[in-house]
Amino acid sequence: MQVILKQDVENLGFTDDIVEVKSGYGRNFLIPTRKAVLATESAKKVLAETLKQRAYKEAKLVEQANATAEAIKALEIKLTSKVGQGTKLFGSISNIDVAEALEKAGHSIEKKFIKIAGGSIKRTGKYTAAVRLHRTVTVDLEFEIIAE
Repeated sequence: MQVILKQDVENLGFTDDIVEVKSGYGRNFLIPTRKAVLATESAKKVLAETLKQRAYKEAKLVEQANATAEAIKALEIKLTSKVGQGTKLFGSISNIDVAEALEKAGHSIEKKFIKIAGGSIKRTGKYTAAVRLHRTVTVDLEFEIIAE
């Protein structure tokens, strides 16, 4: 079953993508929650016209995302945390902490667009997080966790 996504759906696609899903998933979840519509011929034509009109705005958004990506690559982020024996942290560092550090640096990015391998970090050291700024622009942010 082909559907046109009306919202970003994790591990499936982005807004206005045409994706192939199993019939039950489309009928019982995506369509009733208004995250997607059935991809009929008329819906595809309307989508094509909408995408054509939105192409200029999209190019401008990609350009802004690339500029933000370059600025984020240049950042040197150090997060401090209380440390127990050795390098083990009291608690953990997650995408929320990275989002707060980016906010302090002047870049407002939602925490759901920041992915840390493993979800959370429990030791000091250097790590990398993937920050999605646009559907086509993703940047790797390197940061360091140091003892308080």
